[in-house]
Formats: sequence, structure tokens, C-alpha cells
Amino acid sequence: MIVTLLRQARRAGTDCLVALVTVMALAAGAAAIAADDAGFVPIFNGTSLDGWEGKPEYWSVQDGTIVGQNTAENPTKGNTFLIWRQGNLDDFELELKYRITGTGGNSGIQYRSKDYGDFVVGGYQGDFEVGTNYSGIMYEEKGRGILANRGERVSIAADGTKTPGEPIGKTEELQKVIKQGDWNVYRIVAKGPKLQHFINGQLMSEMVDEQVGKRAAEGILALQLHAGPPMKVEFKDIHLKRLKLADGRKKLVLVAGKPSHGPGEHEHRAGMLLAEKCLDTAFETGATGPQLVTATYAGGWPTDPTAFDNADAIFFFADGGGGHPVLQSNRLAQIDALAKRGIGIACLHYAVEVPKEKGGPEFLNWMGGYFEPNWSVNPHWTLAKTEIAQGHPITRGVKPFETKDEWYYHMRFREPMAGVTAILSAVPPDDTRERPDGPHSNNPAVRGGKGSREVLAWAYERPEGGRGFGCTGAHFHKNWSNDDFRRMMLNALVWTAGLDVPAEGVVSTVSDEDMVANLDDKQPKPAAAKPEPAKQPAADKAVPPAPAKI
Repeated sequence: MIVTLLRQARRAGTDCLVALVTVMALAAGAAAIAADDAGFVPIFNGTSLDGWEGKPEYWSVQDGTIVGQNTAENPTKGNTFLIWRQGNLDDFELELKYRITGTGGNSGIQYRSKDYGDFVVGGYQGDFEVGTNYSGIMYEEKGRGILANRGERVSIAADGTKTPGEPIGKTEELQKVIKQGDWNVYRIVAKGPKLQHFINGQLMSEMVDEQVGKRAAEGILALQLHAGPPMKVEFKDIHLKRLKLADGRKKLVLVAGKPSHGPGEHEHRAGMLLAEKCLDTAFETGATGPQLVTATYAGGWPTDPTAFDNADAIFFFADGGGGHPVLQSNRLAQIDALAKRGIGIACLHYAVEVPKEKGGPEFLNWMGGYFEPNWSVNPHWTLAKTEIAQGHPITRGVKPFETKDEWYYHMRFREPMAGVTAILSAVPPDDTRERPDGPHSNNPAVRGGKGSREVLAWAYERPEGGRGFGCTGAHFHKNWSNDDFRRMMLNALVWTAGLDVPAEGVVSTVSDEDMVANLDDKQPKPAAAKPEPAKQPAADKAVPPAPAKI
């Protein structure tokens, strides 16, 4: 390309040196644009509302465009929103094209917002309208109202005091950038407390929001259809790029596996959401020091294509073996690339198991150890005479504890075990080593180790950077109610994400209501109907399902 441009410049009579400088500037500009575009991922497929949800009487897809429309015959009963259901936003850049037409009204892009139910949303909004006054402003739906007008830079202090900064420009001049009734490009950049709105490449408003109890560090993305006069709003080419979290915050992505086993067992979703609630309470927005931002994805794998893009650590609680979520499609390579970038990896219970040939080498590199079939075993037993590693951040505030669980042991570790720390260990009962041989139940090496202490949870610091953690317990959901088990797990997740664990560990409490929240619907199957004797022609009566046991 550079050679072509130089030839064109020479034919036009341009001095060679001037031409070279010009071309280099153009090339640098092109490279900058390409770098700026890197990382953007489409979150609207152009054909359907997959991944989005709103009231179908107002939202549809037409000719590759999301359309929101109210009419005199079909008015909205208040503002209504189309919500992106694949994930939440924290630090990000969003770019999309919009067009708004009608006899009046306005619309907007909600971000880091709250879902109030029935497609009512409140929070930060990038505003735009049919008129000429509000497009590009900072607005807070169901909150503080206008936070920054077009052309303004505003800082909001912790106590809510507003301080104006250097103006961006006059609102009348900025309006000239906007194409009335035509397509415009809206770009929102949110980095920590700093929020910026751009239209067609022009900065329209900027705000630094430090108000305690009001600012939002994360929340949902939604598109608005405003109540009022008939209007039509259209969106297309919606692209999202997640940004590394600002201000020393770390992000933990929690991936919950699909439902499996009986009620109260392998409660992946409930366990993840319980851990997330405890972490969010301990590291709530507004507290001093670095923050931990969490994002939980249920169902086995995120549908959000950007889920891991700004993660500092990933926690898997799911069924493992050959059906482990990371073994599907090209995910093993995807997570391996993240680990090589220093992203922490933690796995709990069955998620520590993968086949030796596929996943085993990666797990040794990510976490320092894993459950290897035909080597490791999975008996149910009660911990006794546990040992907790002294001096490691994960064990801060953790006392030896006893729980009955499916504690896997005889794990496969790196050789030598440099960088691996035994966080929790115990001596399994001898009868757990006397089961018949099998890929999970027993083998000569296990049988010959009677009386040996086994590692049940471990931490790993990778030589090239990054951390890993594995724990074999949590088959039974009730064990999350054990304060020391829970503290160990929360400490481990904080440590794996790269934050300093508090001196007393991560303190949390859970209620009975917390323990039954978000459990999977695992009703036992009805017993088979018993046929009546042949000489009694009455119809069979199916036995109703037994109540779930939690």
C-alpha cells in the first residue's frame, strides 16, 4: 500500500520526502484505527433477537436492524426496554449505529443499569432524540436525571458535589455533527468511574462519577423505546469490547455447569451464585481498596462472546471428565491461551477431572494438579485430622474443619511439585482404599498408600505468571454452609484473581434462605405405574412424583 501511495504522489509532482512523510502518517493513522477496532465483537446477529429480550409487541428485527416502535394504535405504557441477556457490562467500549424517526420523543442506550422487571430499566443512559437538544448527554434513568449536558465535562465527588471541567464545545456546534433522521454512530466508553459519549466520532459529554451509593461499576445493557408520541428507533452493527478493569479492580468470571446428579448434589449454579453473593458483599462498591468484580454464567458455558475478554481469573464448577466444558469445541485452546496470558484458573469438585490425554497436560500447567482417571479416586468420607497450610493467603482465618463429602484424593500433580502448595490435606479412612479397582474407585497405587496423608485442595503459582487453585469437595451443596470451607473457597478465588486476601480472610455469612436459593429443579422421576391385575380392567394410576429432597 505504501509503495502504491508513493507512486501516486510522485505522479502528482509531490516531493519524495513530503510524499514519504504523508504516506507514513496515513499508515500510522490506519494502524491506529485498526488497533482501536481490535477486540470488538458483534452482539447482535443481524437476523433475530437471540440473546436479547423485550416485549415482542414493540421490538422486532427488520432488514438486519433491531426496530423498536410505538404507534397511536399500540402505545407503550411507560418506557420499555430491549435487554441484552448474555452478560453484564463493567468496563467496556460499545459502538452501534442508530436512527430515530417520528413526530417526537427520544431514546437511549442503557449501560451498567438495573433490571427492575417487566422490561423496566434504570441507570446510566447515552441519550439521543428526534430533536436537537439532548443527543449525547449523560442521563440517569430512574435516578439523578441529567448528569452532564452535551458539551460538558463533569466530575461528581463522593458526596454528590458537581464540578465542571473544561468544556468540550458549544451544544449548537456539536449538534451539527448529528444527522437528523439518518444513521449515526454512537460510541460509549466506560472505564472505571470515567464515562464518555461519542456520536459520529465526536466527544459529546464526559463524566467522572465518584458519588458513593449512586455510581455503578457494572450492570445490564439495554435499548430504550420511550413512551410518548409515535416513534421508531433502529439499531444495527452493535459491537462490544471489554476493557481491562481500572483502578486496581480485578474480575472473576464464574462458570456454572449444567444440572446433574440428585437434589442437593452438584448444585453448580446455586453454589456459584452463593459464592458470588458472598464476594460481592465483602468487596462491595464504595469500600476502600481494590475491588473484585464478579460475573456468573450458568448453563455450562457463557453465550456472551466477550465473557472472558477482561477476566483476571476464571472459576469452573461443573461436571468434568470427557464432558468437561473446556473440552468442547476449541475451548481448551481458548482457555490455554488465557492462562498463558496470566489469567488465574480455579476448579471445584468434578471440574478438577479431565482425561489424561486431553486436558491433563493443560490442567497441570494451569493449576499444578488434577484428577486423573485410573490414578485418582472419588470415595465419600468425612474429613478428620485435617491440616491447613500455614502462612498461605488462602488459609487466612480458616480453621481445620470436618465435612462429609465426596473428597477426591490421590491427585496427579506436577513433578517436581515446585510452585504447588497443599492448602488442605487429611488422611482418608483405610476402607476408602479397599474398593474394587476402576477408573475412579481404586488402583494398586492407592491401595498401597493406606495411612498416607492426601492433598484435597491446592494452590499453584505458575513460573511464567498466573495462579491456579483446585479443590475436590463440594459434591454436597450443604457444605457451603460450613464457615471454614466457605472461607477457604472465597479466599482462594480472591487469591487466584490476583488480589490480596484480607488478614482475617473473606468474612461471610449465609442464611437458610441463601442455602436453598437458586437450586436446580431436580425433581425425582415418577415411579413406574403398576399395572392392575388382568381381571381388573380399570385404568392404571401413575404414581405422583415424590417431593424433592434438599
